[in-house]
Amino acid sequence: MLEGRLVRLRALEPGDLEACYRWMNDREVTHFLAMTYPMSYADEQGYIERVSSSDYTKGVSLAIETKDGSVHIGNISLENPHAEHRTAAFGIAIGEKDYWSNGYGTDAIVTFLSFGFQEMNLNRVSLHVFEFNERAQACYKKCGFQVEGRLRENYYAEGRYWDVIVMGILRDEFDALHSKTG
Repeated sequence: MLEGRLVRLRALEPGDLEACYRWMNDREVTHFLAMTYPMSYADEQGYIERVSSSDYTKGVSLAIETKDGSVHIGNISLENPHAEHRTAAFGIAIGEKDYWSNGYGTDAIVTFLSFGFQEMNLNRVSLHVFEFNERAQACYKKCGFQVEGRLRENYYAEGRYWDVIVMGILRDEFDALHSKTG
């Protein structure tokens, strides 16, 4: 398990299926994810089985829990790691809305990036975020991600096209911002 100030990150388990299924069918949650269509129970079960495998060449996905382990609040992942280039793509979803905007996402991101840079020996982590998701953009910037580009009108939702913001963070940048001294 990986422990932060507010959260702990652990392997996804079959018992997480009910919460994940509920989140992936909550339009308020999926509005911020690249998910347009409802998710079947079988598809969500297959997803959890796939990301819970020990084939870490495809990435690592973990459950986000409150520090005391009492509430599973979301999931976090580093996907498609590239061994030669030491890169991976980042994703997070806080499905329990009572935990939005309370620092849980920030703590989960910093905890997971520390693992990614220190234990997985990554050098760069990138992500895509919708232009309308200002709360996530602010969180990512707080964690050290920088805007690297913009995919213009790359996502269609709510009757219009939206830009997708490309963000990234390098290991040196993360270490400079989050190194523990003293």
